Amino acid sequence: MARILVVDDDPGIRSLLTDVLEMDGYDVSVAVDGLAAVRAVDSVAPDFVILDVMMPGLDGFGVLAAIRALPGEPVPVLMLTAAAEPDTNSRAWADGVDYYLAKPFTADAVLDLVEGVLSRQVRASDL
Repeated sequence: MARILVVDDDPGIRSLLTDVLEMDGYDVSVAVDGLAAVRAVDSVAPDFVILDVMMPGLDGFGVLAAIRALPGEPVPVLMLTAAAEPDTNSRAWADGVDYYLAKPFTADAVLDLVEGVLSRQVRASDL
């Protein structure tokens, strides 16, 4: 069972994503801010991270930098953000994000993306 880390300071978004992902069989952990996310990445060792950009304390870019600094295979990261300005988008790609969705988003769009990425990882590991 794949482990997903959901990082968002909005309890409604955390709950929505957790419910949808758990119903699809994923093991979901949550973090409410950037510092908790960095700790969770170490303790949970997620297969996929869904990451908000604007959070109190350490923002999503700081969390992404911490994730990208880890040794080993990079963990796929999807950034979700209400800050859909071109500068934010460009910075996300430059900093190494794998996927980017602007809020509002549909739960189905997130689920389809996660399933697609993780199923490709499984197929690649079978080779």
